[in-house]
Amino acid sequence: MKKIYQATNRPSVGNVNNESPLPPAGEQSTDKADVSRRRFLQTAAAFTGGSALAVGMNFTAKAEQMTQGGTNSNHGMTGHTGHTMNGYGSMMFMEGHSMKPGQIIEPPGSPSPNEVDYKVFDIDVRIVEHEILPGIKTHLFAFNGQVPGPEFHVTEGDWVQVNFTNNTEEMHTIHWHGIVLPYTMDGVPMVTQDPVHPGDTFVYRFQAKPFGTRWYHCHWSTPLHAASAMHGAFIIHRKDEPLKERFPYTRDYTLMLEAWDIDFIREEMNGLLEGMKQVNMLMAQGKLDYKTHGFFKDYAEFKQAVESGDYVAPYLQSRSSGVEIKPNFFAINGKSYPATKRLGIKQGEWIRVRLINASGLSHHMHLHGHDFWWVAQDGNDLPEPRRLNTVHVEPGGTYDIMIHGDNPGFWTFHDHKTVHVRNNGIYPGGMLTMLAYEDFEPTYMPSVSVDQ
Repeated sequence: MKKIYQATNRPSVGNVNNESPLPPAGEQSTDKADVSRRRFLQTAAAFTGGSALAVGMNFTAKAEQMTQGGTNSNHGMTGHTGHTMNGYGSMMFMEGHSMKPGQIIEPPGSPSPNEVDYKVFDIDVRIVEHEILPGIKTHLFAFNGQVPGPEFHVTEGDWVQVNFTNNTEEMHTIHWHGIVLPYTMDGVPMVTQDPVHPGDTFVYRFQAKPFGTRWYHCHWSTPLHAASAMHGAFIIHRKDEPLKERFPYTRDYTLMLEAWDIDFIREEMNGLLEGMKQVNMLMAQGKLDYKTHGFFKDYAEFKQAVESGDYVAPYLQSRSSGVEIKPNFFAINGKSYPATKRLGIKQGEWIRVRLINASGLSHHMHLHGHDFWWVAQDGNDLPEPRRLNTVHVEPGGTYDIMIHGDNPGFWTFHDHKTVHVRNNGIYPGGMLTMLAYEDFEPTYMPSVSVDQ
């Protein structure tokens, strides 16, 4: 096994803060998520735990005091019995719904480290205070403390091991979007794995294929975790590069497109963390019933629980007002204009730009002063590149374009759905950056305008 690698990092942003975040100074809290899942967690904990809630033990401190878990020889979970499949089962259905922070969980499905030569990466999730713009900060779940997460670069066919550690009090997974891998590595909670509990490490092992622009994101509480900041690029390079013969690019940019409702994020995170502190405590004490926590062994069990009244589903009209997410900040690589970074280019140069849509909205990315060549979608090279000046980037999709430096100047590159080019409703802002030539003398120098 090769030495430990660290995924390619952009500069870290913000401070690590594992406490329940408070609303940033100067911002009012709006209780728009009053009856969402986080309220359910609090209610479930209260009904299940009784007087145990009065203990008020800090879960992180408790985790450090508990015995470290491990794995057995066949990569199954240590000590997990009950609801199992071929020796690899879910801790969620153990009596008492107990947990042991510090476990290293190694699912079956991929070769062991003594069978193939893995490139090994360490990644964690923690809470950071992230600045989108001067004066606008929000707390986010973030991979390795940065927004977006680390950018992976591997070669097609590499064997990859990612040690994912959860350093928050919420649960998470990693889904490897667009990568073909064993189903036990796909990162879908309660379909291919348990969500990764606080203090635990889940080991993902897979072969990097197929080539192209791929990405990764959390698949637990996806509208909050993945759309907010738990996402990053996973670039699988070809051993040969036929596109370079036609488009001999010398620079390679990745742009993660993001849409954030910072009011929703603040309210949901505060409530979830408060509820999960209580839930985690009850789990550690073996006092949380799995159905109370919203887990069921199959649909029949779920249906019976609802029909009998033993379980009151959170989506019922009596419990939920339908929490609506209304993005008010749009970003590229974690920043809104004018804080976005420019794309540099020189006359005669080709550059490659990889667009990854981590938001739940469609974006129509338009470049001024140039046509570009759309060469790949969802990581796969197009049979014939298309010449465009606006490409429609759909949710979850990746779109690669090639730009030729044949028109010197400063050129806007932005979402042409211009409601996304605003900061909290103020134009210009949001999903906007600039293609800037580095080797010419301008007759007009751009400045910054933030209120038109």
